[in-house]
Amino acid sequence: MKIHHLNCGSVRQIEATYDGPSPAHAVNHCLLVETDSDGLVLVETGLGLDDVRNPGDTLGSDWVEMAQPVLAEEETAVRQVARLGYSLDDVRHIIVTHLDVDHCGGLPDFPDAQVHVLAAELEAATTEAPSFRYRPAHWAHGPKWVPYTPEPSEEWFGFTSVQPKGLPAEIRLVPLGGHTAGHTGVAVREGDRWLLHCGDAYYYHRELDQDPHPHPILDIVQTSSEVHHELRLGTQARLRELVRDHGDEVSVISAHDPWELDRYR
Repeated sequence: MKIHHLNCGSVRQIEATYDGPSPAHAVNHCLLVETDSDGLVLVETGLGLDDVRNPGDTLGSDWVEMAQPVLAEEETAVRQVARLGYSLDDVRHIIVTHLDVDHCGGLPDFPDAQVHVLAAELEAATTEAPSFRYRPAHWAHGPKWVPYTPEPSEEWFGFTSVQPKGLPAEIRLVPLGGHTAGHTGVAVREGDRWLLHCGDAYYYHRELDQDPHPHPILDIVQTSSEVHHELRLGTQARLRELVRDHGDEVSVISAHDPWELDRYR
């Protein structure tokens, strides 16, 4: 399998907390995975065409004011898929870590794709919407939902995991609780290593240092949006252990850190 790293929605500009990296717009880091027999798999969608063209209605004016999105059509997943030489129909599967506005805004651009999500997240989103984090415009087209309830019997490096239906064993859902009711990471094996997309389980690469350093702005966002504080902190502690004990086998990324994305580009 081959993984493409995409930014599907730049938002407000931030600075690193140490000398070196230049200030950069926070991103919506998505993955486009080429499989051998199951078409393209899009991990996260970022912002979609409707969000760019009519942000107040689809994203909500409060979110737009907070996030300060760039709203560039060329950053949408559907436009980037086309630039890579594919059609939107080639994207047969979408996996979302959760259904916050900036993670699923592109769902309407791929109406025929199966959308894999944890059942608890789907229930929370459809029950609570419309809200600051969940916007019904993103699923008004009737996505082909494929919901999952994790079972503790399946493990991935000590984490509970789920095998998505119709996808190869090299792709796994890895629930990472605390940010939302049904937040999950997505593990993809490329060659002899795994890549774990952690969604919003952490926001800044230095949070996974053994001596963690949160980002002053991003930390406000993640603490204000968490649904379970202790569970979120526990998830981050387990991710630090994963990096410490299995860093030679697993790489981790988050959804919004621009300097992580730069490393893969």
